[in-house]
Amino acid sequence: MASSAVSKQSHCHSLVILAALALFCAAKICLAEKFKPQSESGDDFIKTSCGVTRYPDLCYKTLSAYADTIQDNPTQLANASLSETLKNAESTLNMMQKLLQMRELRPREAGAIKDCVETMKESVDELQKSMLAMRDLEGPDFRMEMSNIQTWVSAALPDEDTCMDGFQGKAINGNVKDTIRIYIVKGSQLTSIALALINRIQ
Repeated sequence: MASSAVSKQSHCHSLVILAALALFCAAKICLAEKFKPQSESGDDFIKTSCGVTRYPDLCYKTLSAYADTIQDNPTQLANASLSETLKNAESTLNMMQKLLQMRELRPREAGAIKDCVETMKESVDELQKSMLAMRDLEGPDFRMEMSNIQTWVSAALPDEDTCMDGFQGKAINGNVKDTIRIYIVKGSQLTSIALALINRIQ
C-alpha cells in the first residue's frame, strides 16, 4: 500500500511539473508573439510611401486597393502605381479620340485636340515601355533598367503637360478645354506619383 501511495504521489508530482512546463512554454510563446517586430501591413506601407509624393491623398486613394498584393514591397507598389498611370493615360487618349469625332468642333479646337492626341500617344508609349521593363528588374542589368524606366516615366510627365498648350485663348470651347484639363491634370499627378515611387526602389 505504501509503495502504491508513493507511486501515485510521484505520478501526480510529474503531472504537476509537466503542467507547469506547459504553462511556462505557452506564456513564453505569447510574450514572444507580443514583442516580436511586426511587419508593416500593406495598407500602412502604402500610406507611408505615399507620404513622400507630391499628392499623398490621390496616391493612397489610387493604390490602397492593391494592399494585399503590395504588402511592403516597393517594387510591387511602384508597379501598381505605374499600371494605374498607364490606364489613365490610355483612358485620356481614348477620350480625346472620341472628342475628335464631334461635328461641332471648330478647326482650331480640332487641331489642338489632334496635337494633344499625338502627345498622349507618346506618353502611353513611354509608360508601356516602363511597364514591360518593370517585369524584368532582376539580374545584373537592374541599374540600367531602372535608369531607362526613370527616363521614360520622366518623359511622359512633361508630354502630358504640353497637351494644354493648344487650348489657350477664348476661341476654344470652354467645356472641351475643361474636360481635357481634368484628365490631363490627373494624369500628370499620377505620373508624378509613379516616378516618386519608382525612385524609391533600391
